[in-house]
Parts: sequence; C-alpha cells; structure tokens
Amino acid sequence: MRANFGTLLFALAALLSLAACGEREDAPGANAKPPLYEIANADGETVGWLLGTVHTLPDGIEWRTQPVERVIDQADYLILEVAELDNQRAIATIFGELASTEGLGPLSQRVDPKLREPLAQIVARSDLPGNTFENTESWAAALMLARVDAFGEPANGVDRGLIRDFAGRKIIGFETAEGQLRIFDALAEAEQRDLLEGTVREWVAARQNPGRLAQAYINGDIATLESATTEGIMADPELREALLVGRNRAWSDPLLAVLGARDRPLVAVGAAHLLGPEGLIAMLEQNGYTVSRIE
Repeated sequence: MRANFGTLLFALAALLSLAACGEREDAPGANAKPPLYEIANADGETVGWLLGTVHTLPDGIEWRTQPVERVIDQADYLILEVAELDNQRAIATIFGELASTEGLGPLSQRVDPKLREPLAQIVARSDLPGNTFENTESWAAALMLARVDAFGEPANGVDRGLIRDFAGRKIIGFETAEGQLRIFDALAEAEQRDLLEGTVREWVAARQNPGRLAQAYINGDIATLESATTEGIMADPELREALLVGRNRAWSDPLLAVLGARDRPLVAVGAAHLLGPEGLIAMLEQNGYTVSRIE
C-alpha cells in the first residue's frame, strides 16, 4: 500500500507531539510565541537552546520572532526529531512495507461501535477510497486519518523552516523517520486500536473546539500545551510511554553528551517533548543545567 508521504509524515508528527488540532479561521496573519529556552551549565555559560515546534502551520503564521532569529544565528548546528524530512520516496516505501497485512478486515470493526459513525465521516472527508484500509494495520490507518481536517500544512512546519535556515550547517536527528514508524509498528494490536480510537475522538473534539492546541502554541500558552501531554491519546499510559516519555528518555544521553562540547546546538522538537515532569527541560534541570525561557 502507498500513500502521500508528506501527509503521512505530518500525521506521524501530529500523533507524536502537538501538531494538528483542527482548523481555525482567525489564525492566518498571527505572530506565534514559540517556547524558546536557553540552556546554561553550572558556570552560567550558555551551552545550547531548546525550541518547541509544531510540524504544521497555516499560511501567514510568523514564528521567527527576534529571539528565535537571534538563536538561529548563534547556534552552531541543529538537532531535530528527524533530520531527513525531504527523503520522501524512501520513507514512503518503508511505510508501505510496515503498514500492510492481508486480511485485517474493515476498519469499522476495529473501533468501539459508538465511534463507527464519526470514523465513517472522517473516511468520507478524506481523499482515500473506503476500502483503502482493508489490509492496513490499525496504527497506519490512524496516521493517515490524523491528517483529515488538520490545521495548516506540513510545508509551513517549524522544523522544515529550520532546515532551510540551517542550510550549510550541520543538521542531525535524534531519530530516523523509519525508527518513528517502527515505534507504531511495534505496538500491540490493542494499543494500535486505542490509537485509532483516540484519533477519531480527537477529530471529534477538534471540530467542537477548533485549533485549541495550535492556538495555544501561537499564543505561547505553556500551561495548555503542558496539560495536553496527559490528555487525549496521551492519557493512555502505554501510548504515552511509547510515543512521548520513552522517546524523551532515549534522547537524554545523546543530548547531555553534546552539551559539554564546544559547539552549541539548537534543539528543536515537538513542544510536548519539552514540558512536564518527564520532559526534556525537567531532565536537563535534574542533571544540573539551568533552563530559562526566552520571552
């Protein structure tokens, strides 16, 4: 099975962090206040920066504030969740290999009966034929459907913009896109179905309260963004561990290793990864660093 990779990678980002949250008519033209932080060592020296990102935005949103532009100029290199965002063909192939299993049956039979009607509505609003999902694993269907009625476009995402800003400088990723897809593929079927049901519920919630999290990002509302790390899909302990907390732990050693070096990184990852008691900010503070928000 094959699908548009730009859509798939966006949907992946949406489920792994705080990205797609519904449409909002008053967003274009706004100036965002992205969560930007300075990392200082025990001697008070700046050793790097953190930037919380979203992976999609509508046209007209300007996230490069003066502090963000200054940090982009000062940083020696960039660390993202995934660096190879433009390698669409190869990752679409990997998705196709992982996403398909013969004989899985109708997608409607894999969700609670109460969710079958909204699931049918999502499929109808997508550009995908109704029988697309007969042989599609539940996690992959969730990724594909997460893009329906989503907020903004992946081309406007902060991570893609930063890749352009750092052209000619080193860009590395904590993970590969294949590694991210394999996180989903490794989920037990029960957790995959929880993910699918959560995607449907969040689509319904986004229609009732469009753009809530995206607008929180634009407004710099850290409290709302942090609360979202334990709501919706992230309220499921197994999914939260696999998609958020476990990944933060996996990133901690590589991040701590580079902060002692001469070159200073800008670490730009989904805003959810920075916040809360199990986020990267808390991890750095537990290891003796001072993390200060740059307003």
